[in-house]
Amino acid sequence: MSSVKVECVVEAGALIGEGPVWEESTQTLLFVDIVGQKIHRWSPTTNQTESVETGDMVGFAVPRKSGGYVAGVGRSIVAVDWSTQKMTTLAEVDKDKPNNRLNDGKVDPIGRLLAGTMGKEVRPAEVEKQQGSLFSVTSDLTVTKHVSQVDISNGLDWSLDQKTLFYIDSLSLTVDAFDYDINTGQLGNRRVVYRMEEGEGLPDGMTIDAEGRLWVACYNGGRVINIDPATGVRLQTVSLPVMKTTSCCFGGPDYSDLYVTSASVGLDQSERRQQPQAGGTFRVTGLGVKGRPSNSFSG
Repeated sequence: MSSVKVECVVEAGALIGEGPVWEESTQTLLFVDIVGQKIHRWSPTTNQTESVETGDMVGFAVPRKSGGYVAGVGRSIVAVDWSTQKMTTLAEVDKDKPNNRLNDGKVDPIGRLLAGTMGKEVRPAEVEKQQGSLFSVTSDLTVTKHVSQVDISNGLDWSLDQKTLFYIDSLSLTVDAFDYDINTGQLGNRRVVYRMEEGEGLPDGMTIDAEGRLWVACYNGGRVINIDPATGVRLQTVSLPVMKTTSCCFGGPDYSDLYVTSASVGLDQSERRQQPQAGGTFRVTGLGVKGRPSNSFSG
């Protein structure tokens, strides 16, 4: 589509920019820098970025219905008071695996948090394998493990009818689906809906649009791909000027802008010269589709 435009809107130079979430109430974009240990909040209106330091690696941050945010910091689910920059631990996961950390997390349509872990990274995207798990956290802070032996727990989102959870374990090079019981949070019937092709990189964070199609950021692939999960067909590829694209979400006043985060960690001097915007956050316009509002954690 010739009308598609890609621009770098936040030149954050993040080490690992991740987990973008559009906040409708403030019309701002929330995202994290995992290795930089920061939560950022950027306003398109003012072009200003506010940040909170987390003191440990932060995998995700999501809005909380009662105010503030909930974030995955180290192996802890924490409440973040933005005004005081104070963090309070709500729950802990993988207590038997001190080298693990939380990675991607997202809130389901009824306010339940799903978040996954991964083992220690030797180098970017090189990890101790099968150390991670996928957990849910309910409003009363009950933690349940649903999937184990995960390499890098990553992208999550739900189908429009709320009956399917789409999920990415990056090193499997697939986008998977589970049957999802929205009332109990139980998962079943795991299957592959898309297998990455040569050159597409690793599937990382993802989002779903208002037509039920998936948009998957491709780490080391320099692109976001649009997939029809019903057919497993790739419908569109959006190329970005950085290779380490990490995650994406729809935002803007009518949810027609696609925001894409990226990483700069692990790039050598030559790659940095070729990708001066690595670690930036990008806005893609002109796609002709819209996303859906994000959910807030009910706990």
